[in-house]
Amino acid sequence: MNWIKNFVRPKIRSILGTDKRETPENMWVKDPDSGQMVFYKDLEANQYVMPQSGYHMRMPPEVRLGTMFDDGAYEKISMPQAPVDPLKFRDERKYADRLKEARAKNGVDDCIRAGVGDLGGLPVTIAVQDFAFMGGSLGLAAGDAIITAMRKAVEKKTPFIFFVSSGGARMQEGVLSLMQLPRTTVAVQELRAAKLPYIVVLTHPTTGGVTASYAMLGDVHVAEPGALIGFAGQRVIEQTIREKLPEGFQRAEYLEAHGMVDIVVHRHQMRETLARMARMLMKEPSGELPSSALVPAG
Repeated sequence: MNWIKNFVRPKIRSILGTDKRETPENMWVKDPDSGQMVFYKDLEANQYVMPQSGYHMRMPPEVRLGTMFDDGAYEKISMPQAPVDPLKFRDERKYADRLKEARAKNGVDDCIRAGVGDLGGLPVTIAVQDFAFMGGSLGLAAGDAIITAMRKAVEKKTPFIFFVSSGGARMQEGVLSLMQLPRTTVAVQELRAAKLPYIVVLTHPTTGGVTASYAMLGDVHVAEPGALIGFAGQRVIEQTIREKLPEGFQRAEYLEAHGMVDIVVHRHQMRETLARMARMLMKEPSGELPSSALVPAG
């Protein structure tokens, strides 16, 4: 029991006549590279990039979408409802309870969010996979959401941009989760049949079965600096082949140097780069890039 936290602090608040917190708990965020503490408002203003080291922190999906679309304006894509706990799975806790907790914490039904709007004046469909929701794991709901978003791009005849971040298949859904890999692959083929660009942005981390599916089926593969991208973990690979892996193995820069990623792009240049790619792939003339909802500091 923490005596100061559980007894002294509540006692002081009761004397002062208030129990409200005047400041959030996470006012300062620690840079994983340098150890420097950064004020959270400064981090938000800098698109969740650490100002000193350039380390790319995880970016909330709603902020990501607002940053990409012109003036932060877009139409949300409503996702179909998927069965809850189809296998009645239980480990230390019921899967239904884990899902309920994740939904309450994140305020959404699952890990995929998507919208349709303009990027640099060009209509695009953008989807974001949220690692904060059960590690961005791929289950029935996520699979249905990805397919719905891709088919919306086909319907609207727009390029499809996908910000991917995942730990892989959702183990609590077993074979039903694995079935989403071919299902989403078919949806990618529908984009190809409609001759629409599919641009994948690999963010930290992108691993497991997702990497063996839609994450590596793009026409162009972009990655954020330092992103971990791979199928199996480094330790598993080393134990299997009984060799020490090279420095920086499975990081975005290493994959770019070895042809697995087309380009590594800093988050501050991401919007401009994607707008240029989308226009080029749609054979549209380049135009002036309107503002986004979030402008980096400095």
